Amino acid sequence: MKLDEFTIGDIFETEAYKLSKEDIIRFAGELDPQYMHLEEEKAAQGRFNGIIASGIHTLAISFKLWIEQGRHGDDIIAGTGMNNIKFIKPVYPGDELYTTVEVINKKALKNETGIITLRLSTYNLKKEKVFKGDLSALIKR
Repeated sequence: MKLDEFTIGDIFETEAYKLSKEDIIRFAGELDPQYMHLEEEKAAQGRFNGIIASGIHTLAISFKLWIEQGRHGDDIIAGTGMNNIKFIKPVYPGDELYTTVEVINKKALKNETGIITLRLSTYNLKKEKVFKGDLSALIKR
């Protein structure tokens, strides 16, 4: 979809994604090597009572789920920013996440392009919000 095909207030819901302990450890081992994501025994003694996913991992899954919807396909040009990023609740091994995506702003630019801003809200299957963030992208009009 091009910018002009989106309407402010449009809401889309993604499929669910189940996160395994191995997924959490692999991601954290490479990109966020903190004990609460990697060390089961130490994490079990901490405030979360076990390993949790990195917030950056949760953000990446949220974005992946949106992209897999294919709504903007090849019309997207590039990301331009992220704002109001909030990691609200921990994500545990075995959690299934889904994301709702709301169009919160759009602005036409010159050269047949524009900026679209989307609010991603990610939930576990208990309908508890675990992540929220606004992402903007340059898109064809």
